[in-house]
Amino acid sequence: MADFLSLSPENEALLTHQCVVNKDLLHAPGPDFLDRCFVPGSRSAQVLRSLGAIYGHGRLGGTGYVSILPVDQGIEHTAGSAFGPNPMYFDPENILRLAVEGGCNAVATTFGTFGTLARKYAHKIPFLVKINHNELLTYPNKFDQIMFGSVRQAWDLGATAVGATVYFGSAESNRQITEVAAAFEEAHALGLATVLWCYTRNNAFKTTDKDFHVAADLTGQANHLGVTMGADIIKQKLPENNGGFSTLKFGKTFPAMYDTLSTDHPIDLTRYQVLNCYAGRIGLINSGGESHGATDREEAIRTAIINKRAGGQGLISGRKAFQRPFAEGVALLNAIQDVYLDGRITLA
Repeated sequence: MADFLSLSPENEALLTHQCVVNKDLLHAPGPDFLDRCFVPGSRSAQVLRSLGAIYGHGRLGGTGYVSILPVDQGIEHTAGSAFGPNPMYFDPENILRLAVEGGCNAVATTFGTFGTLARKYAHKIPFLVKINHNELLTYPNKFDQIMFGSVRQAWDLGATAVGATVYFGSAESNRQITEVAAAFEEAHALGLATVLWCYTRNNAFKTTDKDFHVAADLTGQANHLGVTMGADIIKQKLPENNGGFSTLKFGKTFPAMYDTLSTDHPIDLTRYQVLNCYAGRIGLINSGGESHGATDREEAIRTAIINKRAGGQGLISGRKAFQRPFAEGVALLNAIQDVYLDGRITLA
């Protein structure tokens, strides 16, 4: 246990919140999570073995929680902007080393990274191969995810899981949904687990007052679409506001979405995301966000506390870890993991 975890007063205050949606409605994470939530379903024995490899690995192995290192920013954000703060990560081996030494359950990165080093690391940590990306060299930039390789290619690399992004709400979303659903069907047929980045993208979602790309109602619905597509784990940004549907006046709403099912508290907003993951039957992992330097550790711990108390299953945090010296990156990943090992931090 990590009962020695030191929390700032702001993060300590998160421990007293009680959610408006009772925790008894959730399928909470725990050592028996796969038995409770996946064995009754349609996933094959091979997929269950792959999920077991992820949930059983690293410092959080056997807890029902996961800590994943994602490094696809070399494509999504340009390699210079991603690795400029710490050029050692232009060498992809350091990505894999960080995930291993950081005690992660899995490492999520590109065909290029795994293609360079698969034989050296496939037996050391589960591989989560990101199969599509939004390349940033097209001018003007666009919001579209295109396939960079095949599911079979990921399997050949020794993948335990494949990951993909859908930009829900974008002009290209219907094609992305179709492509990714088919890819996930193939992945399950090959025995691989699936992880979906359920991001929202539409210029209309950002107003002069708020950015509804991180609204609980929009991201919650994206999660619900993602689990319906066959994702075994959902990746989503931490919600920051609510009322995207009602403010932008589209979609369908019900008053409870904005009062009895949520408040403006970050744990309640995140619990609404968990509810949309079939009440937690499919695990929600929140992204760690960009690096801000000296405040990264407290921000990462805050995000982990919110996710855990809401009923989520962990964090997938990259830039805060790899955009700093290696030892500090390991320590930051361990600090995130300590939140999930700390018995004081319970479901709200």
